[in-house]
Amino acid sequence: MSQPHPAAADVVVIGGGIMGLSTAYQLATAGLGVVLLERDSLGGGSTCKAAGGVRANFSDEINIALGLRSLETFERFAADFEQEIDLHQPGYLFLLDDPDDVRLFEANAALQNSLGVESRLVDVDEAQRLSPVIDTDGLVGALYSPRDGHCTPESVVLGYARAARRAGARLVTGCPATGIDLDGDGTGHRITGVRTPAGTIATSQVVCAAGAWSKEVGAWVGTPLPVEPLRRQIIVTGPVPQLPDPLAFTIEFSTGFYFHREGDGLLVGMGEPSDSWGFDLSRDPAWLTGVAEAMERRTPALADVGLARGWAGLYEMTPDHNALIGRSRATPGFFYAAGFSGHGFLMGPAVGEVMRALVLGETPFVDVSALDAERFADAGTRPEANFV
Repeated sequence: MSQPHPAAADVVVIGGGIMGLSTAYQLATAGLGVVLLERDSLGGGSTCKAAGGVRANFSDEINIALGLRSLETFERFAADFEQEIDLHQPGYLFLLDDPDDVRLFEANAALQNSLGVESRLVDVDEAQRLSPVIDTDGLVGALYSPRDGHCTPESVVLGYARAARRAGARLVTGCPATGIDLDGDGTGHRITGVRTPAGTIATSQVVCAAGAWSKEVGAWVGTPLPVEPLRRQIIVTGPVPQLPDPLAFTIEFSTGFYFHREGDGLLVGMGEPSDSWGFDLSRDPAWLTGVAEAMERRTPALADVGLARGWAGLYEMTPDHNALIGRSRATPGFFYAAGFSGHGFLMGPAVGEVMRALVLGETPFVDVSALDAERFADAGTRPEANFV
């Protein structure tokens, strides 16, 4: 049975992952009456299944700005939100085995440096110093960004949820949004309410932060949100003897194989040989075989380490691997923050600030107009090259 909720709100936020929670917190601190709806538990969609990486190392200036602003929030999180998030900042290390990729990342680093990110190209010897468990065979260089790292998504969810409630937001779990009511006036549609199994919440403003499920929410108001779910799998190893500390968050760019330290073991992930589109969260044994082969090739010293646990989660993919952030042109009062293509957790704090500005009619700290969902209809795609 769904939880009861208020009969009315200034804003209804759909989705209780980091994007929805950050937005609810920001709107509530601005004095708005906020109700957040989450059909399961807070963070239970994709946020708490994320690898926890936090970085500003991107090829697009908007993504760099969002990543850097969020990184600043993560660094202050324990003090500002009274919640430890186990933040480690050993840096991100992208391993490169193609000279063309070296040139690409050299250009990326120049852009990042111009925006305040201290990334740099490093040679193979320094790459091995930063990630001593790797075999450097075939590598021609790497990119290192020392401020980046990883933290615990569940702790970030807890901190935002507590702060949002303190600010007056109502967070309603176990209660899905089932539709949005519109009142047509001849010039368009205006929102009048959000339907749930427990009744309708009267409101004129909705923020869609439903992650991989955002396409359906957009369809309720005639706003195409081209988001498709893509399965990604993660494993955590057992203890690794003499595991280096610090150990850079290491990513082999050509294959997407990555790992970072997780306690006394490693968290390991990689894309699937044949992408698995849809909401299936079953774990594929063939993927595990591929990961084992990648470890044997790139981290042979760890090839025999035991596995402790694993899970599958969903990326919320767009055609150009860039987010959808904006307001509907067709339906006044409908806002969206979705389609982060694997980068939602690390951008969540900054995007909450952006959504607050958009809802209040203010100017965000970064111009996100290029991420409007209408860019696909306008042939204005904005590819993100540094996608993992």
